Amino acid sequence: MTSSAVNVGPIESNGAKKRSSDSRSSYRFKNKKQKSNQALQSTGSNEEVLLAEVRALLEKHTLEDSCTRDSAEENGNPNSTKSTLPEQFSEIKLDISELSSTGDGLALSPDSKHVYVVPFTAPGDVVKAKIFKHFSKDSYSLTDFIEVLKPSPHRDDSLVKCPYFATCSGCQFQMLPYHFQLAHKKTIVEKAYQNFSNLDPNLVPTVRDTIGSPMEYGYRTKLTPHFDGPPGTRSDRRKGIKRVFESVPPIGFMKKGTRITIDIEDCPIGTEAVRLGMKRERKRVADELSTYKRGATLLLRENTKRISKGDMKESKVEDLDSSSKDVVIEDRGDYIHKKTCITDPNSKSTEYVDDFAFVNPAGSFFQNNNSILPIFTSYIRDHILPRNTTDSKISNLIDAYSGSGLFTITLSSLFTHSLGIDISASSIECANSNARLNKLPESQANFIAADAANLFASITFPGDETVVVIDPPRKGCDESFLRQLLRYSPERVVYVSCNVHTQARDVGLLVGGMEGVDGGFGPGSGAYEIESLRGFDFFPQTGHVEGVAVLRRKTAEESMIEKKRGEVGTAAEE
Repeated sequence: MTSSAVNVGPIESNGAKKRSSDSRSSYRFKNKKQKSNQALQSTGSNEEVLLAEVRALLEKHTLEDSCTRDSAEENGNPNSTKSTLPEQFSEIKLDISELSSTGDGLALSPDSKHVYVVPFTAPGDVVKAKIFKHFSKDSYSLTDFIEVLKPSPHRDDSLVKCPYFATCSGCQFQMLPYHFQLAHKKTIVEKAYQNFSNLDPNLVPTVRDTIGSPMEYGYRTKLTPHFDGPPGTRSDRRKGIKRVFESVPPIGFMKKGTRITIDIEDCPIGTEAVRLGMKRERKRVADELSTYKRGATLLLRENTKRISKGDMKESKVEDLDSSSKDVVIEDRGDYIHKKTCITDPNSKSTEYVDDFAFVNPAGSFFQNNNSILPIFTSYIRDHILPRNTTDSKISNLIDAYSGSGLFTITLSSLFTHSLGIDISASSIECANSNARLNKLPESQANFIAADAANLFASITFPGDETVVVIDPPRKGCDESFLRQLLRYSPERVVYVSCNVHTQARDVGLLVGGMEGVDGGFGPGSGAYEIESLRGFDFFPQTGHVEGVAVLRRKTAEESMIEKKRGEVGTAAEE
């Protein structure tokens, strides 16, 4: 297969943050203190994740014999075993060894001392790639994928549904069967805990199989294509030169590994309503181009109106289907879902998760794959309480980073009291409104705005009668939050994350302990055991996976046994 692909990195079209680099390249609880815990220096960035896996691959496959190295150094030539790197922009043939957690293929140099990172490839591919940047100190190089010389048994290019694949940076895996994608995402969770949790492997349970999305395409309820401003230099404005569009600019997403916007007419991972909205917005921008003085980001958000079949005549169901070319009609058993695309960030959009309704500003955050949300929330519901609920005293739920109330509302029936907490006042306003919309009394589901520094200050629920759900942004939890959580020491914690690497980092501290923090077992001791780990595929065709870690508070007996094991291990080392 020949491709015009040039190198790639995740962008807005798959929900990840753009990579901050040169031309090749939320909301949160505030933390007023500088991070001091060494483990929290890890950011879980693509670069950090990639480097960890490059090092692991080199360690696993190195052919360098220690005797050979020592001999070379004794002969006054310590660099004799170093490989000579190909020139920048040269083309090379590479055998892909494995797929990284960033979605890129990794290929070893012939001497196994250097790794080449190649996007859009599968393990077993033999490809031609062009080198564009060396990281000699870290023993890897970034490359552009040019073409497949010999396809891997895992590769099936007939699966690709997008003409922009291998150029647009939104998707990485369209050429891979879905079962292979799910298996790979299980390894992403496994590697995250190996590389970022700092835990003894015995403390990390077997990662369960990744739960797949019911829809592999047409699932994304929000897209944000953009276009750049008129061509010109930065000094034009200072000189009074007006920059104007001479033609319609490319409207779409970033070209892989660059800051160049490529023109994308359609995106098959978007829902049908969103794709219709994209077509409509592209035409509107073209028609109104003279009104734009600079670039802009377009919002495409699906909105659902639920209509009960019992409230309408059968003839009206047929009429709905042809009422507008911009409306998508879905038959959902007892209901008709009338779907449209909203483009005004300040308008309200409505989504349904089972029978729960959620109304939010169209531009605000809400999970972007509605097809998996009922499965996802059902899984949380089934695992949030201990298996033996007969002896459980848990009657309270605290939903940290609650947003507009997804977990508080869908889980509230399991608890006497459910409290959602978020720093954003507008999110809390939406959450309270959604609770009333779903007919939940304030005594059962309530929401408050709070800063992380004082998050648990007003909590009156006893920790041993409470479960805490955490769903932070990609950067994970702040140190102040983790310290408070350990001190409060709830009976159970369910940690949901769009970045399993920062999740592993934070879970490692809850299980292994934080210096100077007493969670009930002495300063610096951990308070939790990992009950289960699992990934959910919110973004098929991409390298992203949502992680769910369920933790339970250790008993005093378990803590004592663990402490004795640690003492025995230390004595053995000495």
